Amino acid sequence: MPFPFPRPLHNDSGSPSSSSPTAKASAAIDSVRQKLSTRESETNKWRRTFDTYAKEANGVKYLDQESFVNAIAPKDGLTRINRAQFAILFKVADRSRRGQVHWDDFFIFETTLKRPDAEYWIAFQYFDEDGSGHISAEEFKNVFSANMGPNSIPFSFDSDWLKLYMGKKDGTHVLGYNEFTQLMKGLQGERLRQAFKHLDTNQDGFILPDQFKRIILELAGHKLSDQVIEHLPTLCTLTPGRGVSYSEVIAFHNVTRSMDILERIIREATAKSKDGRIDEADFLNHCASSTRYSLFTPMEASIIFHFAGGGRKRLALIDFASLLDPRWKASPTGASPIPTTSTQSQETTFLAGAAHSAYSFVLGGMAGSFGATIVYPIDLVKTRMQNQRSNVVGQLLYKNSLDCVQKVWRNEGFVGFYSGIGPQLIVQYSPGVAPEKAIKLTVNDLVRGFASDPETGRISLPWELAAGGTAGGCQVIFTNPLEIVKIRLQVQGEAAKAEGAVPRGAVHIVRQLGLLGLYKGASACLLRDIPFSAIYFPAYWHLKKDLFLEGFNGKKLSFGETLASAAMAGMPAAYFTTPADVIKTRLQVEARKGQTHYKGLGDAAVKILREEGPKALFKGGLARVLRSSPQFGFTLVAYEYLHKFVPYPWAAEKPHLETQLTTIPEDLTRVRARNALKILLDCHSDWGTFSVPQSFKPLR
Repeated sequence: MPFPFPRPLHNDSGSPSSSSPTAKASAAIDSVRQKLSTRESETNKWRRTFDTYAKEANGVKYLDQESFVNAIAPKDGLTRINRAQFAILFKVADRSRRGQVHWDDFFIFETTLKRPDAEYWIAFQYFDEDGSGHISAEEFKNVFSANMGPNSIPFSFDSDWLKLYMGKKDGTHVLGYNEFTQLMKGLQGERLRQAFKHLDTNQDGFILPDQFKRIILELAGHKLSDQVIEHLPTLCTLTPGRGVSYSEVIAFHNVTRSMDILERIIREATAKSKDGRIDEADFLNHCASSTRYSLFTPMEASIIFHFAGGGRKRLALIDFASLLDPRWKASPTGASPIPTTSTQSQETTFLAGAAHSAYSFVLGGMAGSFGATIVYPIDLVKTRMQNQRSNVVGQLLYKNSLDCVQKVWRNEGFVGFYSGIGPQLIVQYSPGVAPEKAIKLTVNDLVRGFASDPETGRISLPWELAAGGTAGGCQVIFTNPLEIVKIRLQVQGEAAKAEGAVPRGAVHIVRQLGLLGLYKGASACLLRDIPFSAIYFPAYWHLKKDLFLEGFNGKKLSFGETLASAAMAGMPAAYFTTPADVIKTRLQVEARKGQTHYKGLGDAAVKILREEGPKALFKGGLARVLRSSPQFGFTLVAYEYLHKFVPYPWAAEKPHLETQLTTIPEDLTRVRARNALKILLDCHSDWGTFSVPQSFKPLR
């Protein structure tokens, strides 16, 4: 008897087709399972939070107002919201109006916070005193009045604006949820209009600076830093006049309402700027291009730059911190703003600078040894290929790099690939001889630090090239002696097989060369390392910034992106400096019987071109790319990660801008709880801190 269900369709590989009913049903089941698993995980997390903070009476667990606030209030301190104001949400969560939030209440509250419109929904529940599902004019007036302090700027509930929502006749019109959201969205504007009209007693269109400050503190005080609040009266200096106009009040308030969008625009604009700074024109241009229209007016742009720049035209991202970060405080010296979590210390002494250089030097040596050890076999093959003389009969031991690998393995074994690694490790580890990569990384960092803008961290291209070139030049002074020993140890393995010679150690080679001999080929080494580093380091930083967008909207590169940047930067640097590397190798290797002798850099270049042709200058170029690219990739990645895992203990923390946009929250529930207060706090920054009149009914 045939199987009663249809057979699944199959594709060419024999697996069920994605368009078959069976496949669609399976995908739907998987989706449901994933959602159920996610919900179960969230429920368990909420339960753990509840149990952590709950109190118990008569075998029943519950949260009172204090423990409820402890359970939901964020701990990151990214805002100025008063912790006591989170008790506002307790009135929403306490559905039974008994002063206790049980597990069922907490579960419903957490589910509510997951709504995409949680801010408006929480506000609606707060105003809906009787739980009827709609809000009357009387309810709105009672709740709003209960949260206005005795010294607050008065608000008229008899205004024409409010009557458009509530109706004029007998107040019979009530607001459903959707109507209520529109009222709340426009409420700030009406409060601002009424406040300005109330304070403009002369009706001349101006209010005093202190009156302007009073308005903003009531409507947006929780969004502004102490520094901005202190300087609010200075808005009157932006345009000549007798005070602060209504246009300026509206403009400033629009800025505070769009802080998140403002921060995104500023971060993107400064990241794309060549020098990391922007002026008003740059800001407005980027605003228009990124939002399809000019989101901020010229007056609003002027206000933004007035409070951020203090008279300066071009500003870096850190200059906007006092406006974007409500926790920001001014430096005690008045020199530059610093975050409240920052501990500034000036490293101006010689000993402090030397200690930091030593720290970078040690980390550079560790990172260099890691990278060099990984690619050492490739370096050995590259050296032997470059030393091979194509004009001498019988000297072509290797047909190509692959043939070289095979013969080294067959004749010398695995150990043969690490011939000469001893001096290489000395280069990396020895405290008496400066490590190659440590010197290069340290000098590059020193020059870049000297030439970089202290606020933006940007550096001009000429200085980038100078920093890299200087780093490459400095390393040659110390590494040339050890490199010539390494090269002779690398090639003596092939000589021992070809001529029956006895391999010699590093000490014998040093005695044979003498002090001056250890610097043989140094000119070619300089010719190779200066352009290599001048190409490599700028390419590395620009790949990270321009290709992988490091720092764009606070982005931090992953391990793979950092490694890819370092590896790709090494490719052109390694290949284009191969001719200098070939000449250096020929000068540093001891010529054997029948081989051409070179007197110096120029003589070597001429003879190689005449005897072997231009291609000889690029011998081992591929091996050099295959070695240098991953070597510097692993070296720089190790160097950066060592800085992260082993931070400099006496480092002066640079000013930085850390906000909700750049911080990954540990607990999204707490973030949603904070966001749920936004609509209510926009009615009055001190909402929920005033004593509630007796006539105010508890929330359902």
